[in-house]
Amino acid sequence: MSLPYDPADLWHLTLDDLEALEIGSGILGTGGGGNPYIGKLRARQLMAEGHAMTILPLDKIDPDALCLSLGGIGAPVVGIERIKEGQEGLRCLRALEAHLEMTVDAIVCEEIGGSNAMEPLNVAALAKLPVLDGDGMGRAFPEMQMTTFSIYGHTSTPSAMSDTHGNVILFHHAETELAHERMARACVVALGGGAVLASAPMRAEFVRRTAIPGTYTQAIALGRAVRDAQRAHDDPIDAICRKENGRRMFSGKITDLKRHLRGGFVVGEAMLSGIDKDHGVQGSVVIQNENLVFRREGEVEVCVPDLILVLDVDTGEAITTEMLRYGQRVAIVALPCHPLLRSPQALEVVGPKAFGFPEITYRPLAEEEEAA
Repeated sequence: MSLPYDPADLWHLTLDDLEALEIGSGILGTGGGGNPYIGKLRARQLMAEGHAMTILPLDKIDPDALCLSLGGIGAPVVGIERIKEGQEGLRCLRALEAHLEMTVDAIVCEEIGGSNAMEPLNVAALAKLPVLDGDGMGRAFPEMQMTTFSIYGHTSTPSAMSDTHGNVILFHHAETELAHERMARACVVALGGGAVLASAPMRAEFVRRTAIPGTYTQAIALGRAVRDAQRAHDDPIDAICRKENGRRMFSGKITDLKRHLRGGFVVGEAMLSGIDKDHGVQGSVVIQNENLVFRREGEVEVCVPDLILVLDVDTGEAITTEMLRYGQRVAIVALPCHPLLRSPQALEVVGPKAFGFPEITYRPLAEEEEAA
């Protein structure tokens, strides 16, 4: 049986690509998606065992090919405290193939942020499948219905969830994508706060139309730009801003940190006291797994769906929400989100009101940059 793509179009990742992806996916993760370092270690081990990790451009797969999106679900801090066993995603894939009596042709990344950039690669390597060069968020979001796949019409059930102990749960049907999120969130809490979930397969033609394109290429290029700046003793934060049309919003020190688990999420707020040119100014970042809102002196300057990055002020590398600590010196950088996340339809799901901020009106960073 012929493959739904030309093997010559596959990009075979190297160890150097993984190192760059760790940095780039951490930055695009906006604080969430799980710790990319742990995901990278698992990927390196699979490579050492002889497994190939391959990326396929979105336009190089047959439109009728069957694609499965997956990623980790739960609180990022659990991924630090309880390391994955490694077969969770593969069990999800096989469970859905058996349930639907279908064979999957390619894996799709649910969210390019953090460890969730690595999870699809690890599963695809075990299954000997390619991963498409795109994802459903272009960043990380805390809830499953917040993918462009769901926003633009995909029904995520039947879906499958698996945990570190080998448990597998099938979700046969949910009336809405939000109902699916709530059921899955309740189950992941019962499983200890962390698992992998694979959603119902999609045709490649749909993925092409609705995915944020080229995000693996973007993340790896971004990671390389940071490493190049570090080696040249240039400012890596400036390199990120140039690469992604971003804006450095604030430099400060974490002076207070409120963070706790609630309903399967890490929620809280980091309080910042300005340093350097921001000396004497106060800032804050509101968290729900990811960085949602940045305020300067109590006034909102950036909010979802634009990307809010908390970066180490010296290295330019991302500090995920579970790794935030009192006294860290950080830079807050804002990046414009992809246009697919800025439509009225998308803002109903990933705008500030969807996160419980009805008082905040989203002002696209991209439009402010164009006006300037």
